[in-house]
Amino acid sequence: MPGEPLLIGVDLGTTSIKALVFDPTGQIMAQASVRTPTHYPRPAWAYYQPEELWQSTVTALRQAIDRLEHPGRIAGIAVASMAETGVPIDAHGQPTCDAIAWFDRRTQPQVEWLARTIDRDRLYALTGLPLQPIFGLCKVLWIKKNRPDAFARTRSWLNAADYIAYRLCGVPATDYSLASRTLAFDLQRLQWADDLLGEVGISPALFAPLLPSGTCLGPVRRGPARETGLPETARVSTGGHDHICGALAVGVTRPGAMLNSLGTAEAIFNPLSHPLTHPEIGRQGYTIGAHVVSGRYYILGGVYTSGACIEWFRETLGNGADYATLIAEAEAVPPGSLGVCFLPHLRLANPPHVDPRSRGAFIGLSTDVKRGVLFRAVLEGLACESRHSLQAHLTHPGVETPRDICAIGGGTRNRLLMQIKATVLNRTIAIANADEATALGAAVLAGLGAGVYPDLPSALSRLRYTRTPIHPIPDQVDTYETHYQQVYRKVYPTLRPLHHTIHHLQNMT
Repeated sequence: MPGEPLLIGVDLGTTSIKALVFDPTGQIMAQASVRTPTHYPRPAWAYYQPEELWQSTVTALRQAIDRLEHPGRIAGIAVASMAETGVPIDAHGQPTCDAIAWFDRRTQPQVEWLARTIDRDRLYALTGLPLQPIFGLCKVLWIKKNRPDAFARTRSWLNAADYIAYRLCGVPATDYSLASRTLAFDLQRLQWADDLLGEVGISPALFAPLLPSGTCLGPVRRGPARETGLPETARVSTGGHDHICGALAVGVTRPGAMLNSLGTAEAIFNPLSHPLTHPEIGRQGYTIGAHVVSGRYYILGGVYTSGACIEWFRETLGNGADYATLIAEAEAVPPGSLGVCFLPHLRLANPPHVDPRSRGAFIGLSTDVKRGVLFRAVLEGLACESRHSLQAHLTHPGVETPRDICAIGGGTRNRLLMQIKATVLNRTIAIANADEATALGAAVLAGLGAGVYPDLPSALSRLRYTRTPIHPIPDQVDTYETHYQQVYRKVYPTLRPLHHTIHHLQNMT
């Protein structure tokens, strides 16, 4: 067969599941995408059916591979996924219940139980995670209490990426970056937190074996090869957390660099040389985890509903208008959105606030406000929230002020958003023109496991992409500085007691 080996990166995301085929330089040879099948049975609940996740992944893989002239050239595959969703499986590899979505908030009672049982600061020092309902251990405890029959049959907990890899090759395993999001992982020792799990009544054996990212698990099995079109010679490797794989693809691996990954959620990601354990970091909601690069760590903040806020607006208030129309209307609105301010807490508050009871809000409405004003206010609110999250975590010792900011993800295609962000931060942001960086990072890990690259530096040196700088607009910097300091920073603390009252009243019914 002619040509170089090909690598597949799967990006299992909140909104869509993407399968991309790359050559060793990171150029896309084929791709396909299907919508992530998500169920919303009641407010604050969301779940995935594991078989639907698998079949959707199969569809994306089959569509991408069918576009190749020589699919036998595919040497390896790895999966990146949203980090806090896990699939419980039985001794035969069958799911025992639905996979709770990462953003589902039904597990708040488990958070409160853990807070009474295990000191929050101790949890953070051990795992690098604040106590929040999204993390894997909270979901495990919810299943144990509310689905005891399913829990009794459960023999292993596989993160979303691990479940797809398991279906491909039959080997259960997880990498350190995904393990970092379970609230069950000892970050200092890079092993499952046996003592903690014993205290909360969970066997450490429930969690999959730990391996570095980019470790070969084995070949694709015959059945999945027939379903997907993958050759049985392709090797399956451990992948990782989606944002972290994206950081790998654009070389954000050392302290002093920063990644702004804009998808359904937004990550503000700064590499670290070692884990940070000061309890105040956890009290503010920032997370520390293991990079997919061996020996590197990170601090992560961001906005849980970044692209989700934009999509919510388009569907709910935008009358289904396309993004180009909404952006054009917002561009005609002056900075400050005629005094309208948007708080992007549609699921929960973002670091530096730990508050699952917070809600989103528009303030400053008047009869002058039209759709374009509201949409610009959403973009400005996201930019201000991003700045707030970044500035607070830069105050902690051990976190370097970034020398450069690299942005990736679907949100970067919204150039008005990126222009507002650069101006609100008063910093140049470089958009990496590496299409589908998350999937590319997974493909790099696939190449390491398949032996296409001898090592990580060699892999990164072969990738070809450019960066487009987005500079602040000088005559708007002061306007946004005043808006941020005098209005935006006061919105959350002002609305907090009202949102807590609303939460209390809703839970009385």
